Amino acid sequence: MTRKILLTLISCITINCYSQYYNNSSFYNINKLPKREIRAVWVTTLANLDWPKTLATSKYTIEKQKNELITMLDQFQKANINVVLLQTRVRAATIYPSKIEPWDGCITGTEGATPGYGYDPLQFAVEECHKRGIEIHAWIAAVPVGASKSLGCKLMKGKGFDIKSFSSGSYVNPADPKLADYLADICAEITTNYDIDGINLDYIRYPDGWRKPSYREGDTPDDRRRNITKIVRAIHDKVKGIKRWVKISCSPIGKYSDLARYSSNNFNARDKVFQEAQEWLKMGLMDQIYPMQYFRGNNYYPFCADWIENSHGKDIITGLGTYFLDPNEGNWTLKDISRQMHVSRTLGLGHAHFRSKFLLDNRENIYNFEKTFNSTVALTPELLEDKVSDSTAPANHTIFLTYSKEGETIVSWNGNSPFYNIYMSLTSPVDTSDPRQLVYAKFQGKSFKHKNTEGKKFYYAITSIDRFGKESLPLRLQDNQINLSTKHLLQNDGKSLLLPDYYKQWKVTYFTIESMYGDVVKRLYPASKRVESVRIDMIPEGMYSIRAHIFNQKKNHRIGFFTIKR
Repeated sequence: MTRKILLTLISCITINCYSQYYNNSSFYNINKLPKREIRAVWVTTLANLDWPKTLATSKYTIEKQKNELITMLDQFQKANINVVLLQTRVRAATIYPSKIEPWDGCITGTEGATPGYGYDPLQFAVEECHKRGIEIHAWIAAVPVGASKSLGCKLMKGKGFDIKSFSSGSYVNPADPKLADYLADICAEITTNYDIDGINLDYIRYPDGWRKPSYREGDTPDDRRRNITKIVRAIHDKVKGIKRWVKISCSPIGKYSDLARYSSNNFNARDKVFQEAQEWLKMGLMDQIYPMQYFRGNNYYPFCADWIENSHGKDIITGLGTYFLDPNEGNWTLKDISRQMHVSRTLGLGHAHFRSKFLLDNRENIYNFEKTFNSTVALTPELLEDKVSDSTAPANHTIFLTYSKEGETIVSWNGNSPFYNIYMSLTSPVDTSDPRQLVYAKFQGKSFKHKNTEGKKFYYAITSIDRFGKESLPLRLQDNQINLSTKHLLQNDGKSLLLPDYYKQWKVTYFTIESMYGDVVKRLYPASKRVESVRIDMIPEGMYSIRAHIFNQKKNHRIGFFTIKR
């Protein structure tokens, strides 16, 4: 462990995490709110643990199942959580219509049964997450295949897979040569058919209770690590060949290996279950790692430093044992979790709660703490790839304001990006580096309503953000731009713009149509002295102003503003 990280850990751990977070300036500086940070939660579908609670057996129950998810996502959004890890491949069965594996029983209560009525739970989840600016990562259980008599397990046996059963369930042998391509095909199916943001590999390792390496040819510890890495590589290559922006991650055991001064107590990722997660980061097979660090004290903090020191510039998101806040699961307190969150943020780690139920049940006040801890919106880290070009403000983007009614401002813009970030401030110019001024991340659409009930003057900025998380330069509404009321706009039918009578007192040489930034879009010459309208059919949709340039004068007059919408 480097001296710098060790000193940071010591200083952070000794801080009372219940100190006045916003009033203590030194504490705030240590834990400065980041603009980019992963705040995640695992949503378990296995045995209906988190979602769904209602089985989809009719139109009514389908809607009820949907509403359960909507309620959860609304709560996540209020806490500024920006990543949902949704269990998608449960145990050799799925929550979507797969051509490879059967439906899991968590959706309808019956294995292999479709909910019908055109309902696709994964598609619905993707749409609802993206409506809220939340990334959705498909959580894939890799090696477990369920109970020995489950439909998924029996189908895999029928396909010739080497499967072994234990008291905890059945597992496919990671050494089976067919497994890598099989799991890669499942991940490819999801990536092709759904607008997911990531693939998260869970239980990508040798099972607990598996026989020890025989040290015969093909079954040494190195052989076993190569078997798991082969699966990871196949999934990475297949998914990235379809959509490069889909993030590949896994959830390894929380301790990678023994440290010089701290033991893993004979349970770690590399030597016990043969997960070379840190090597996967180094080789570029993983974009992110969510280590399951469900420990306290010296079993947690030194291993955080180890993950950071061996991250190879990739994202590390600490897995929090939030379920231990439940008295039936453990004896943890809010202080245990909150201290881990503060220290992890200081080290540059994101955090992920296991599981959704314990967070939303507000055990030990954890959900309320999460909302306070995440007092600002955060973007997820940028996905770094050599082939991604620099992002600047795209051409032909414009921004303008209209007022639809008292106390409500509509911020609108033109553009062609999949997502936008919206910033707002009481001062100008809007500082897009300040996370406190980011009010909405990865917004879908080109119009945003701000209910300004206090009647203060706000300034706005818009940036576009691509699928890799690369953000453009800001597009700001400047002080000299005009705030418009829709009732004062000049009338047009998309082809001709009607001119008001008062301009007729001027001897007009020509008109200019200008963008909201003052750029001349078109110059129009009047055909006669009395012009009641001008042609605008050659001008694209958008918002413009029109100026009259006076004969033998250097002066010009703005006649008014208009919007073209066909």
